[in-house]
Formats: sequence, structure tokens, C-alpha cells
Amino acid sequence: MEKVIRRALVSVYHKEGLAEILKLLHEQGVEFVSTGGTSTFIEGLGYPCVAVEDLTKYPSMLGGRVKTLHPAIQGGILARRGHETDQKEVLEYGLSLIDLVIVDLYPFEATVASGASEEDIIEKIDIGGISLIRGAAKNFEDVVIIPSQADYATLLEILRERGARTTLEERRHFARRAFAVSSHYDSAIFRYFDAEDHSALRLTADETKPLRYGENPHQKGVFYGDLDRYFEQLHGKELSYNNLQDVEAAVSLIQDFSEPTFAILKHNNACGCASRPTLLEAWQDALAGDPVSAFGGVLIANRPIDPETAREIDKLFVEVLIAPDFAPEALEILQSKKNRILLRQSAPVTADWSYRTMLGGVLAQQTDHATETTADLRCVTKATPTESEQADLVFATKLVKHSKSNAIVLAKGGQLIASGVGQTSRVDALRQAIEKARHFGFDLKGAVLSSDAFFPFDDCVTLAAEAGITALAQPGGSVRDADSIAAADKYGVAMVMTGIRHFKH
Repeated sequence: MEKVIRRALVSVYHKEGLAEILKLLHEQGVEFVSTGGTSTFIEGLGYPCVAVEDLTKYPSMLGGRVKTLHPAIQGGILARRGHETDQKEVLEYGLSLIDLVIVDLYPFEATVASGASEEDIIEKIDIGGISLIRGAAKNFEDVVIIPSQADYATLLEILRERGARTTLEERRHFARRAFAVSSHYDSAIFRYFDAEDHSALRLTADETKPLRYGENPHQKGVFYGDLDRYFEQLHGKELSYNNLQDVEAAVSLIQDFSEPTFAILKHNNACGCASRPTLLEAWQDALAGDPVSAFGGVLIANRPIDPETAREIDKLFVEVLIAPDFAPEALEILQSKKNRILLRQSAPVTADWSYRTMLGGVLAQQTDHATETTADLRCVTKATPTESEQADLVFATKLVKHSKSNAIVLAKGGQLIASGVGQTSRVDALRQAIEKARHFGFDLKGAVLSSDAFFPFDDCVTLAAEAGITALAQPGGSVRDADSIAAADKYGVAMVMTGIRHFKH
């Protein structure tokens, strides 16, 4: 059912984009009701405006905290047009019916992010605006609610097409948006007060991206979040559910490397990675780690893609390529495959907490930001790692942190030469890694090993030493650490303990 807009209450913080809406409403004969700065803005455009105070017979009070919280305003919004008793009371109390409410709330989140004082933050908790939004949304059958600046454009389109008239479907759409805005706003306020107490979980995401399907074609999939915050998609098909999981794993991994590095991921695990003086060398050696698994993988670099590197990448089928930038010629080369997804990463992913649904609830934990350096490597054996072995141990430990447990990573000369991931036995993970390294022609003599957790027995140390591995890194902390240390000393292998476990399930 269409409803005509005859009176609009406008009370906004952000006024950009509002002028054209007001112009069209004025041309349709709509009366404006407003407060404070918004009223001044409307009158400055040359349109008459009724002050809220003229309807309430009360001035703005308590430093502006109380303006629209009055039956004359709320009643004009909430009155049901087809309800006999409501309409009798409208006449009895002389209420002015309001058909359109345009609100833009105080910028609470922006104020918190600015580092403002608590006093300033508290004053940015909007009370009247939230009440206007909820009241108008509740009465969506009769009232249009525009709950934020983000919705101005939709209203403008309606006004241009049909004038000051809305359908029930449109009003219901805006009501849904209104409750999305109010719930997000309240959640942000709660998180501020809750701080590090974690007494309850309130997460919101305004951006929604329907996916082709979930992990499998018979499963629906949706992404809630703002990808544009981190990436600009330059080319290719839409990102899938599985693509997004690999993208997150890739960007989390690459953030631990400062030197020119290229990584290749498959099913959230690195199957190739190398740090080199040039990006081309890094790509070539990352690919050499496992050229079979690299097919259809997700690639990421921490340096702009140059044309020479692009030409080499173009020889391989890849799903996604992520980089901080692409040279124009490189982009032209890589766009030759129409479905290849090219993402320019514009900002690091800095979430402090990660979440996972579990048993009808949610598991939450702090993001693993721990990244070992040579200073964290405590040697516990008679043999000490050489300078190059220390560098490789740090390299391998960065990778094992991002590999599914149980995980073993083998590295040599700043190159991932093999890993064993997701095994129920750490021994199996090591055997898998050794076999894979040999399959692709790597000499394990002088290689290093990193484990995501301690060695409860000496079996992994023995296997590693027999394969030619000369240095090992593990967190330590097993009641049988002495057995592993003794085995390392027996074989003349250097072992360091980091004190940090990196389980990733």
C-alpha cells in the first residue's frame, strides 16, 4: 500500500547528501520538523522548518540530551493511521502526524577510535536518535525511517522516481535497515563498556556478500564483512567460501615476513614459500617446494608484482593472487585468464580476536600474533645452530605457526622444502614431510625442522637426524624434554626451544 509523505522529521549528524533530498521533499509540499543544527541547515537552504520545541512546548534541555523524547514527537511517529483509538487520541492531544523520519546518529565508534576522552565518548551515545529510529521502524506500515547517511541514496532514488510516496515493501526494507543500524550501534556501545571483560558476545557486520555456495555446492554460503576494507579486486570471478578461507590464511601468514617473500597456499596450509632478494626468485623457489600442490592454489606476495614475475606466474593455473600492488604490464599479463582472481591488498588484517561457531555457541580467542626471532631461540643441546640455521629456524617457525596441527615444517636456505600438516601423529607429520621433500628432489642434509608443539618422545629427533636435518625448533615444555635433548646430543643435532606453542586446529 502506498503512503504519501506529508510531514518529515529530520535530525541528522552528517548532512552531506541531504540537500537534494530536502529539495525534492519541499517540491512535493512536505513540511519539515527539526532540531538545532539540522533546523539551521534546512532554513539555510531556504525551506521553512518547524522547530521540535514548537510541537513539544519544551526547549532543548540538559545540554541537548533531551529534545525529541516527548509524546508530541513519539506520538506523531507511532500513531497507527488505521487504528480508531490511536486516531481519537491524535485528535484529543493535538498530535502532528509524522510520515518520514530521517536520522543519522552521533558517531560513537568514530569518537572511540579517535582516542577521545570518556566524557566526550559518553556524550556521543545517541538517545533521542535511537528512539526516533525504533519508533518509526516499529510503525513501518505508516512511517518511512531513514536510519543513517548510508540510506540517503535509496530514499533519493525513490523521490526521483515516484515523488513523496513509498510502498509497504520499501517501508519494510527501511525498517529492517533501521534495526540493523540500532543493533550495531548498541553493540558498539556495549563493547566499549565491556572492554576486556568478555561478559557477552555482541558482533555485527553491515556488509553482506552472498556466495555461490559454502564449502560444497549443496551448502549455502554468506560472507558478513567488508572486504573492501582490505582488498580491491582487480580481476576475476567472485570469491568463493573456500577462496576466502585461503585468503585469510594467506594474509595472516605473509604479515609475519618483512623480506621479499612469496607463499603458495592450498587448503589453508602453505605448500610453498621462499624469501629471496627479488620477488621473481621468491616465486620460483616457492613453486619449487611443491609444484604439484601449487596447481589451483592461492598465491600471496609482500611486494608489488613486476612484469617478469607475472610472466612466470601466468604459466600456472592459480585461483587467487594477492599482492600490495601490480605493475601495469604485470596486471595486463595476469588478466589474460578471465577467472583468475587478482586482489590488491590495501591494508593489513589486524583483528585482535578470532571467532568460530561451536556447539550452538561461539569460541573466541586472541589472535596468535606471536612471531619468534633469533632472540627467542634458546639452545638446549651441546651443538648450537649456525647463523644460517638460526635464520632458517625462524623462517620455519613462522610457517609452522600457520600450518594445521599436528604440523612439522622443513626449511633450508629461506625456502619451505616440505611440511607435514593435519596429522594425528607428529611422527606421521614428520615422515610425510621427509617423504615429500625427497620426492621433489631436496637434499635434507643441513635442513632445519620446526614443530608446532613439543616432542613427548625422542622418535621425531631420531627420524630428523637420520634424514640429515641438523637443527630443530620446538616449544619445549614436555615432561620428557630430557629424552629429546639427549637424542639430539646423541646425533650431534642442535635443538632450540622457543617457549611458544602454535597449535592451529
